Amino acid sequence: MPSIYANGVRLEYESIGDPQAPAIVLIMGLGMQSIAWPDEFCAGLAREGFRVIRFDNRDSGLSSRMSGGGTAQLMLALAARWLRMPVRVPYTLDDMADDTAALMDALGIGRAHVVGASMGGMIAQLVAIRHPARVASLTSIMSGSGNPAVLKPTPGARNALMRPAPNPADVDAVVEHMVSLFGVIGSPGFPVDHAELRGRIERGVRRAYDPAGTTRQLLAIIAARDRRPQLHRIAAPTLVIHGVQDPLVPIEAGRETARSIPGARLMAIDGMGHDLPRTLWPALVEAIAGHCRAAAC
Repeated sequence: MPSIYANGVRLEYESIGDPQAPAIVLIMGLGMQSIAWPDEFCAGLAREGFRVIRFDNRDSGLSSRMSGGGTAQLMLALAARWLRMPVRVPYTLDDMADDTAALMDALGIGRAHVVGASMGGMIAQLVAIRHPARVASLTSIMSGSGNPAVLKPTPGARNALMRPAPNPADVDAVVEHMVSLFGVIGSPGFPVDHAELRGRIERGVRRAYDPAGTTRQLLAIIAARDRRPQLHRIAAPTLVIHGVQDPLVPIEAGRETARSIPGARLMAIDGMGHDLPRTLWPALVEAIAGHCRAAAC
């Protein structure tokens, strides 16, 4: 993958499909790399007539590593959030939204269809809020509005997410850690091929793995403001996709996001949790491509 400097950071990215086609920019979630957008999913969008851009957020994959954070700051941030006090963080989700817009600038993309999953959905919403002229359409997947009242994971999902990461040098232990996490937050209605899941996770771990970067991204999420007062200003046609059985970001967060954005359409998927199961790739490609084409009319 090539890399490019944008908004003061180096972002690793990949462009898939016809460079002259309308662009879809994919933004991945907490601690996840660009390759967490499955190759076949991206190829499917390219076959639908789009140029697909996937990239590593700052502090993930092969993009720039930032500094600061740490477990102690994470505990302080959680306490400050609970007390409704300001949270000091190395960077914010707003900064990550500006990374996305700057990447588009660097690639000569004036307007794009912006698609984000989980934390990436939060960032995608902020791109539409902060850079409205750049967003042809918005798709927010398994994400929320920032309202803490509905961002309530199940105890099992919360414990799995917050479980201390193993030594990054122990690849096998890290892979087991990630497989266990997706076993908790994954889609109960769509059985997973465990060998395939393990292979995809190992590919990512061997490419890059940095739990400190994930902690800094989590700090940015904790510090984020409730976006509901801003979401009503989004004019881009919006599709909200959410799993009914999501244990990490409950379906009510998706419903609230759709209610908060004028004209947004909710696609609630029974059996889907907090992942992108292979069985759903064709349906997701069809839904996103159709949404983007309709927005261009």
